[in-house]
Amino acid sequence: MANTSSAKKMVRKITHRTAVNKVRRSRVRTFLRKVEEAISSGDKSAADVAFRNVQPELHRAVSKGVFHKNTVSRKLSRLSARIKVLSS
Repeated sequence: MANTSSAKKMVRKITHRTAVNKVRRSRVRTFLRKVEEAISSGDKSAADVAFRNVQPELHRAVSKGVFHKNTVSRKLSRLSARIKVLSS
């Protein structure tokens, strides 16, 4: 348990930051799920729209420190490759 006032403040800050990051991560997962559903249904136009919507959300998560930039880059690359396959 935190004893000093600075340690108590850090516990408060960490709790708040965790809650905020949880909301951000959940928002990104919702956008990713929409892309996944569009891909699984085979609808290329819906997948393209969902993919364009998920890109800024993922990049925003990187800038806020929720995800690492290489993780986001890998996710976007894999999604775009799967969408590209839909057209053929």
